[in-house]
Amino acid sequence: MVDQPSAADAVRGRAPSVTTSPPRGMNRGLTLLFAVAAGAAVGNLYWAQPLLDTIGRSLHISPGAAGLLVTLTQIGYALGAFLVVPLGDRLDRRRLIPAVMLASAVALAACAAAPGFGVLLVALALVGLTTVAGQLLVPLAGDLADDDQRGRVVGTVVSGILSGILVSRTISGMVADAFGWRAVYGVAAVLTVVLAAVLARVLPTVPSKAPVGYAALLKSVLTTVGRHRTVQITLALGALCMMVFTMYWTSLTFLLSSAPFDYSVTRIGLVGLVGLAGALAAQRAGRLHDRGWSVGGTGAALLLALASVALAGFGGRSIVVVLIAVLLLDVGVQGCNVLGQTRLMSVEPQSRSRLNTAFVTGNFLGGTIGSALASVLWQSGGWGGVMGGAGFLLALALTVWAAARRTLSAV
Repeated sequence: MVDQPSAADAVRGRAPSVTTSPPRGMNRGLTLLFAVAAGAAVGNLYWAQPLLDTIGRSLHISPGAAGLLVTLTQIGYALGAFLVVPLGDRLDRRRLIPAVMLASAVALAACAAAPGFGVLLVALALVGLTTVAGQLLVPLAGDLADDDQRGRVVGTVVSGILSGILVSRTISGMVADAFGWRAVYGVAAVLTVVLAAVLARVLPTVPSKAPVGYAALLKSVLTTVGRHRTVQITLALGALCMMVFTMYWTSLTFLLSSAPFDYSVTRIGLVGLVGLAGALAAQRAGRLHDRGWSVGGTGAALLLALASVALAGFGGRSIVVVLIAVLLLDVGVQGCNVLGQTRLMSVEPQSRSRLNTAFVTGNFLGGTIGSALASVLWQSGGWGGVMGGAGFLLALALTVWAAARRTLSAV
């Protein structure tokens, strides 16, 4: 039968080729496994965040130097998303995903055994470069899911990624308090090996796609985005939402560590559990796509996020109000991202890994800008200034959404 155009056809502009369709179907067990593996992979990026002071004292480095550990990990991840994830449109992911995870496990073990700061810095950069299995699993889930279940399946896997981000900070502190910071990376390495072995056993064999040169594959990330107005709009909305997300969470640390709260690092980390509830609630947003409500759901999610920053701005001296705002913001922002990522999986099926690369890269850039804006706005206007900036970005996102509703509805 005639399938969607192959990866080579999409890059070279050829007519659709005759291929064998990949196996279909994502049962609940496989979906849950994808979510756990994806969350564990992305969680590797955040083990060090609450441990910077502990690692700094252990290795006798300054706080400024310790901050480089997080920066280089993030840079490595951005490179991995761009250089490795597109290979999912070219190679058999039953082999690619476990191989990438095993490489990540080696890098994590190197972190645990690092004798000094320089080795740890290199090892964490390699962790970032290789811990991209989650971003390979999302488009694979989109490939394997039936059309009427794709939103639910992709939403569940993306929810696993979000949960991994939030939970890793809390787990990291607890393990480090009990066994030391090196144990965190040792445990993560073992868990990654176990998950790689399980995935190698249970992942279905997806037929190989027509070979495409690696340079052409990377170039086609940009050309694929350029072909679709829907993709461009979705990437813009995702980047704006991630700016707001990182602005909020970065400035929340400033807020809770100062008067009237004066929270310890451990208590601030526990606030992330409220965000976890929001991420789990946002998982159900994928079902809206399955029911044909993706565009309306995106607008509702943006409105909810805007209401949450307004609530936080006016009630920033009440921990109850702040926690409610955290919950609502996470539901809104992550709901928007789940719907956006699911929408991309429906635009050009043979290019799902490349589209996911573009989405992750756009969100990473948005998050980086958001972190920088949080520091600037906090210094100039405090919590209210940050929430005002977040509100402006969400209003801009709503304007883009309203102007592009017809385009988005075409998918």
